[in-house]
Amino acid sequence: MASISITTINSHPTLVPQTQRLPKPSSNQNLFVFFFPKSKPKSISISSNFNCTAISTLQKNTDHQNQDEEEEDDDDDETTLSEIWRQIQGENHWENLLDPTLNPHLRREIIRYGEMAQSCYDSFDFDPHSKYCGTCKYQPSDFFRRLSMADRGYTLTRFLYATSNINLPNFFQKSKLSSVWSQHANWMGYVAVATDEDEIRRLGRRDIAIAWRGTVTYLEWIHDLKDILHPAHFRDDPSIKIESGFFDLYTTKQTACNYCSFSAREQVLAELRRILRRYSGEELSITVTGHSLGAALALLSAYDIAEMKLNVAGDSKIPVTVFSFSGPRVGNLHFKERCDELGIRVLRVINVHDKVPAVPGIITNEKFQYQKYIEDAIAFPWSYAHVGVEFAMDHTKSPFLKSTKDMRCAHNLEAHLHLVDGYCGKGKKFRAASGRDRDVALVNKSCDFLKEEYGVPPYWWQEEHKGMVRGAGGRWVLPERPRVEAHPPDTAHHFEEVIKYAGVKIQAY
Repeated sequence: MASISITTINSHPTLVPQTQRLPKPSSNQNLFVFFFPKSKPKSISISSNFNCTAISTLQKNTDHQNQDEEEEDDDDDETTLSEIWRQIQGENHWENLLDPTLNPHLRREIIRYGEMAQSCYDSFDFDPHSKYCGTCKYQPSDFFRRLSMADRGYTLTRFLYATSNINLPNFFQKSKLSSVWSQHANWMGYVAVATDEDEIRRLGRRDIAIAWRGTVTYLEWIHDLKDILHPAHFRDDPSIKIESGFFDLYTTKQTACNYCSFSAREQVLAELRRILRRYSGEELSITVTGHSLGAALALLSAYDIAEMKLNVAGDSKIPVTVFSFSGPRVGNLHFKERCDELGIRVLRVINVHDKVPAVPGIITNEKFQYQKYIEDAIAFPWSYAHVGVEFAMDHTKSPFLKSTKDMRCAHNLEAHLHLVDGYCGKGKKFRAASGRDRDVALVNKSCDFLKEEYGVPPYWWQEEHKGMVRGAGGRWVLPERPRVEAHPPDTAHHFEEVIKYAGVKIQAY
């Protein structure tokens, strides 16, 4: 008999995630764990006959929607991903895959890569009271298991770190305590490669994934940057320019810090070079993902990879694809044109009510008729252009989401993934989420966006007991975390090989 385990310690419950993904609601099994701070815990076992109002309401709503839906279940598509993976990765700019109906394989791949970006939030230590603030909570070897992603078939090969010369108080997190690892660096994401043979067969190739951390704040971090364009200098073309804050994050290094003795750029390129050499001769793809500021870094690193010819193998090219979520503009029109020339495919997933994709470049952008003239004739320093194909959705179309003036909800990554899961095409009804790829409760992990009738607490995602454990003496302590290797010893060697292969000079940033 299924049961609900409830640990009670006070009177106001907060939903705390376990090491496994939230179970999808069904009529005969409901499982949640609640924690109430401050009194001695006691366990209550409740049989599956107990009617959980929140889940019951949610189930009735989705069942009703399922009855009303006339569209066929897109999971019935007989085409396998391995047969069309190049189209899913944007070979034809996602033509006929987004509308009139969202291709089911594309839907699942967008969500899958979005969850890789989300894992950067879920594993990052934001707590300024923690001496490990600014780091990843988990070891690389344990990363996917701790995030219930062990079945994804990827192996994490490297953590990515960054530092900055620009003051970013709303993005860079530092401990209020004396640092045990670095006052200069922040953990920024990771590189992973598909290693499971079943997953490789499903994908139709061996995929190399790069995921970048964004920021949980909304527009505040934009104001911390200076939206002045900076020449990329990755090639001898000074007309290709990138927003100076993004450029700084990507290229700055701090020789006094072990974790930032190599810039984020050097770390990415060196790791890719190592992986590509290891799997030379195989069918490969390079996929970069990120949300918010992480989306900007995803596009910037994808451009760099292609500009440095890392994806060139003889007469063939390894596809480079970006799945971007709520990303701002990154560079000028020349940057966009160069990305197009290099064959970089970018799918920009946005919510039309989110303001971040509209900046920078509010006045002069790709929608302005005379942008090219302004850039070329007067070198206007605030001219920006989006790259790639826009996949725009509207959160007001979801029957699960409430009306709110909190703009952070419109920007939230889990909300974007919820919209992708329910999107059926322009003008079509939002599909029910029950029995689909995503649990609707995930929307409220770090915001308050679900309607009250579903009974899902807002901001419920946190590590159990905030990482505290009871020590041998019975006292609650924050356990020591093993120190993660800063950089593989061959990083400099592989980066030098990248530069040599690309035939460019190392720039002094």
